[in-house]
Amino acid sequence: MYRIVIPARYGSTRLPGKPLLALAGRPMIQWVHERARRSGAQEIIIATDDERIARVARDFGATVCMTAASHVSGTDRIAEVALRLGWAPRDIVVNLQGDEPLLPEALVDQVAALLEASPDAAIATLAVPLASGAEWRDPNVVKVVVDRAQRALYFSRAQIPCARDGVGVGSDAPAPAIARRHIGIYGYRVEALAALSALPPGTLESLERLEQLRALEHGMRICVADALMPPGPDVNSAQDLAAVSALLAAQR
Repeated sequence: MYRIVIPARYGSTRLPGKPLLALAGRPMIQWVHERARRSGAQEIIIATDDERIARVARDFGATVCMTAASHVSGTDRIAEVALRLGWAPRDIVVNLQGDEPLLPEALVDQVAALLEASPDAAIATLAVPLASGAEWRDPNVVKVVVDRAQRALYFSRAQIPCARDGVGVGSDAPAPAIARRHIGIYGYRVEALAALSALPPGTLESLERLEQLRALEHGMRICVADALMPPGPDVNSAQDLAAVSALLAAQR
């Protein structure tokens, strides 16, 4: 059994008020919550520091936990929820990001099951093969490299792995066959959440702007599996908003 926490903040740089933006007639956060409800989670909580988000979430029947405005990451926000509600150290919590209205609920169940089956891991996450060389070169696409036991070695916005002899570095070159795109869904043990939230941002995390690097810098194990199916697109721009809205409208 596991829980889902959906961290939601109003102050997105590129899309202010993103959780409340309309997609096919409903706020984005409602679509994400509906995905969560179709999963096997025993409890679903929306964590926010903004009363506007909280009011809308309560109106569509969600459980809301108000959190501090000072959190710099969704992980820190979820850690506050886990601590406040007294969840046990080995309990599993899935971080379902609030801008993933098309993420299949099967992937939520998958990441929770992956962590449950990996008792030595603190965190679990998913990846998919890169679709193209252009995606491999895109700094907005996070890549992950794993060891033979499918534990994360590194996450980066850069082209990893990169062939020393220059193979695959051209502007039209394909991505290496072993290259993977990271999907931003995480399963955490509560004890890992507590440890991470007590640590300052690391050097690598600050450089890459990837919070999962804090865990790697401090020796936490992150297990990785290929996703059972491709995720739908997330929402990071006005163009994404229009495209995802059209996809959701077509599914109704």
